[in-house]
Amino acid sequence: MAESWSFLDTFEPNFRPLVVIELAKGTKEETIEWFTKRIVEKKANGGAQLLVKPLVTENGDEHIYLVGASHLRLLLGAETVGLVKECNDNSMRTFTYSSRKTFKDFADDNHNFLTMAECQYIIKHELENLRAKEEKMIPGYPQAKLYPGKSIVRRLLTSGILVQIFPLHDREELKKLRHSWYGRVKVGYQPLDEIRCYFGETIALYFGFLEYFTFALVPMAVIGIPYYVFAWEDYDKYVMFATFNLLWSTVILEVWKRICAIMTYRWGTLLMKRQFEEPRPGFHGVLGINPVTGREEPVYSSIKRQIRIYLVSLPFVCLCLYFSLYVMMIYFDLEQWALDYHEANESNFSSLMLFVPSIIYAVVIEIMNRIYRYAAEFLTSWENHRLESSYQNHLILKVLVFNFLNCFASLFYIAFVLFDMKLLRQSLATLLITSQILNQFAESLLPYWLQKRHKKRMKKRMCSLKTDTDLSLVEQVNLEKEMGTYVGTFDDYLELFLQFGYVSLFSCVYPLAAVFAVLNNITEIYSDALKMCRVYKRPFAEPTANIGVWQLAFETMSVISVVTNCILIGMSPQVNGLFADSKTDLILTVALVEHLLLAIKFILAFVIPDKPREIQIKLAKLEFESLEALKQQVRATDMYNSEKRRWPEGKINRGDSAFVSGG
Repeated sequence: MAESWSFLDTFEPNFRPLVVIELAKGTKEETIEWFTKRIVEKKANGGAQLLVKPLVTENGDEHIYLVGASHLRLLLGAETVGLVKECNDNSMRTFTYSSRKTFKDFADDNHNFLTMAECQYIIKHELENLRAKEEKMIPGYPQAKLYPGKSIVRRLLTSGILVQIFPLHDREELKKLRHSWYGRVKVGYQPLDEIRCYFGETIALYFGFLEYFTFALVPMAVIGIPYYVFAWEDYDKYVMFATFNLLWSTVILEVWKRICAIMTYRWGTLLMKRQFEEPRPGFHGVLGINPVTGREEPVYSSIKRQIRIYLVSLPFVCLCLYFSLYVMMIYFDLEQWALDYHEANESNFSSLMLFVPSIIYAVVIEIMNRIYRYAAEFLTSWENHRLESSYQNHLILKVLVFNFLNCFASLFYIAFVLFDMKLLRQSLATLLITSQILNQFAESLLPYWLQKRHKKRMKKRMCSLKTDTDLSLVEQVNLEKEMGTYVGTFDDYLELFLQFGYVSLFSCVYPLAAVFAVLNNITEIYSDALKMCRVYKRPFAEPTANIGVWQLAFETMSVISVVTNCILIGMSPQVNGLFADSKTDLILTVALVEHLLLAIKFILAFVIPDKPREIQIKLAKLEFESLEALKQQVRATDMYNSEKRRWPEGKINRGDSAFVSGG
């Protein structure tokens, strides 16, 4: 079969497999030869200039390839993608190969200057930017059309020729990370810098936000326990709790921006420049010219997209919202039936039956949310958005609107239509606890159990093989390629968003909401860590400077919580007693207080800077230095052109390079 990996490594000892490419079984030889040639070909000839090796499987079907890169190639790639690294003077600057000696810990023989996650990100970037030149189709597959400038990898994926691309785990580093992250139960902070080095900034930022949000919930939980114990039916005392809730929800989000800025500056992503977005893989249309880049790419009418959004997607979302409300009314019918049953047959069993409708409704909500998610993804993809960011924004908007109504509509109905605070408290507790249990099971425990079973079967099969291949590497690749694919932090942030809504909207009538949220998040940290390390393939690192559109979603929820809590305060017997003669005065007073609190909220958001003063100064200094460098470059170019005009061609013999470099 061919040579073992050990044999190959004898000839190329510096080859380090970083990324796995799995082609479909039976892929034609001419296709494989063309694709691998483009991977190893020089950049000047339109290739990626990477290293690629086939992995021989037990049946001799070479359809899996490992991709690596030389140290020099990775350093040049780091400059291409705009990685930011720490300099010897402790400042953060965009890495350039020419100034590599000025960066901290750099040495020609130090192959750990770039983290493994950064190396894999560079390889992913180079593979995704492999572009067709003169090819009209993928060799061997006439139906898979190409045109100049089209991403080869994306066309292979959409054609089913390329099954998947994923980065390999580093077993030793992963073992160390597991031990410091979740290998032992401890009270302390997560190793966010180590998580960032291994999984990248997007994953590390999620776990940083999860940890921060958990700590931010502690004051609400501490205050909520005595309110629950000593003021179960005394809603008047909840006025102070609701007021604290309003300030809390504003302050924690503003403080998070500062913490996020500190972390991302230290990681370098706060300074990374956003590059021009390429069309997303699923985007299709008539071939045309992009007016910005001048490249050939699909063009799709924005009018057609708007028609799809407003005449198909919007009515479908409204229909789903109506169905959600219809299910909610069925839930209230069940609640009434359970109450009537309890009144007719008072017993322990009938008391338990009072909680059954809420539990059933919580399960139905989770099922509806997941089904709707698939429908929303299909619709958003069908809308044919050109950019990935536009696709994500439309998808998040659809999912948030439905999840918000599906999860909170019944609570609003109970609070502001039925005016039943006891039922509100019961429903909130049941929805919160049931959803947390279901999410923990569906997202972590079930996938982990399935992965353990698959791993045992794979080990037995690998140990029974009689081959000359390096079993450890073959086993690792075969195990990892069968793992589930981590689709991103969307579901994780969505879970925290809904949890934030339960706590900030109605916790004044159920103060233990924050307590259960803290307990859930503590287990969530460990279960999500287990999920990342043991259940899913290693995701590619994705540089990011913040939590993106989720920051806006949380801030919007905090605004809604101001309105909700003001109305709940206005409904309390104490406040109603002050306006016994005029309900109009009560409504006007509540509206005035609500506007004042919103004003205070926005003032706090304005007063608390998004970035600490130290970070602002460092960013301003870098911007100033960049402008000065640009001025010097322009001045040097002008001097060179002036000298060129003064002297005949070929007579400038003292300083061409000095003029250009500004010397």
